[in-house]
Amino acid sequence: MPRNVAKIGLLLEAETAARKSRKLNRLVRVASLPETAAFEDLDTRASRGLYKALLSSLASCSWIARRQNLMILGPTGVGKTWLASAFGQQACRLGMTAAFHRVSDLYGAISESVLDASLPKLKAALYKPSLLILDDFGIGEMTPVAAQVLLDVADRRMRSGSLLITSQYPSEKWHDFFPDPTIADAVLDRVVHQAHRLQLKGESMRKLRGRAALASA
Repeated sequence: MPRNVAKIGLLLEAETAARKSRKLNRLVRVASLPETAAFEDLDTRASRGLYKALLSSLASCSWIARRQNLMILGPTGVGKTWLASAFGQQACRLGMTAAFHRVSDLYGAISESVLDASLPKLKAALYKPSLLILDDFGIGEMTPVAAQVLLDVADRRMRSGSLLITSQYPSEKWHDFFPDPTIADAVLDRVVHQAHRLQLKGESMRKLRGRAALASA
């Protein structure tokens, strides 16, 4: 009898682990993260401006539970999208929902949704996840409709979840991206003042990988 009980216990543990794995895979798939990224693979060299204590704190994702935001800033190629994907992956590991959108693609989706009358559905999808990642803010032309959508999203997410925004531009320049300064003020007031900030620096990671590949060839 004890042997049978032990066997049943192992089967239950295996089933629990399988369910957790299926749930994680489903959350990651729905999030549409562009990079397969995890914090244990993170390059924390000091030259990139990444500090282990700060990253360890943010990796807990408690800021998401508190409905705070995160800005990842820095020049092209320093790993902003990778790091955003790692936060998305970590949120999924903790059972939270996430969604990734490249901002220029989102602007296109907003324009298309106006034409086919699906804008309410798109906005609902942007409201829903615990973590909404907007990548490369400042790239692409923001229309008045897109600006209004961003305001609606920022306003709703103050009560429903968090934003993670990556950008090549300092947040002080974000105001200039909006076609309407009043909407710009409203969006940034809701996003920037309750946001953590990671400022990356250093050479492009793509350039460094390219050099390494050439050196080993």
